[in-house]
Amino acid sequence: MDRLLTNISRASIGLGVLGAVPWFCLYNVDGGERAIMFNRFGGVAEGVVGEGTHIAIPWFQKPFIYDIRTRPKVISTTTGTKDLQTVNLSLRLLYRPETSRLPVIHKTLGPDYDDRVLPSICNEILKAVVAQYNAEQLLTQRNKVSEDIRDAIVQRAGAFDINLEDVAITHLNYGKEFSKAIEEKQVAEQEAERVKFLVSRAEQERIAAVIKAEGEAQAAEMISAALKEHGTGLIEVRRIDAAKEIADTLSKSPNIMYIPGGNNMLFNMSLPPPAPAPAK
Repeated sequence: MDRLLTNISRASIGLGVLGAVPWFCLYNVDGGERAIMFNRFGGVAEGVVGEGTHIAIPWFQKPFIYDIRTRPKVISTTTGTKDLQTVNLSLRLLYRPETSRLPVIHKTLGPDYDDRVLPSICNEILKAVVAQYNAEQLLTQRNKVSEDIRDAIVQRAGAFDINLEDVAITHLNYGKEFSKAIEEKQVAEQEAERVKFLVSRAEQERIAAVIKAEGEAQAAEMISAALKEHGTGLIEVRRIDAAKEIADTLSKSPNIMYIPGGNNMLFNMSLPPPAPAPAK
């Protein structure tokens, strides 16, 4: 009986050890990840472990998992332009590590390689590139500025085995003083355009007045010539036309009463004969 119990306990211990093996000796590398193996005697292995389940000897080996998918990172900085204006920039990066160089990255930079490298080189390049342009050129030549920044960052990041898929300026604004100056400039330009419009309108009105005066003068000359040639007949005709227009206007008004011409109509009424004088 004692021997049976001993055998059962030994079997239980063996099963327990076997059950613990997956927890201590196996590790998984998911999709989009790679592993770097470190052992206590040889250091970091040169090979890169791919996706799947793998065996690692406890205490002797330790895997480090790296994400090799493209990830975004935003870098913000404040720098100065060529004309000494303060500008705030935000740069968005899409990056991933060079898979074949993961052992070197682990040896030289470590798992937080992106935080060690990208902020420093981005700030340096942003300050260097922006200093080549003035404040207005940053707005009018934004594509060229982005291209210069992208080329410089891609080259610098490649030296650290980091691949950049895309680099773009996502935010750009100036200091309060420069923003106020731009606003005042826009107001001044609008005021100048308004004044230009008023001057143009006054010029058009002057030209119209001159043309009208010339027309009236020409009409007066024609009337004067007609009077010299035909006498006062033209004036009489104009007078008759004006009288017709006045009569037509008065005839349409309900508040006008017509009376016979000549003497007052009250004087034309028949009066009763005077009373006879009293006898003396």
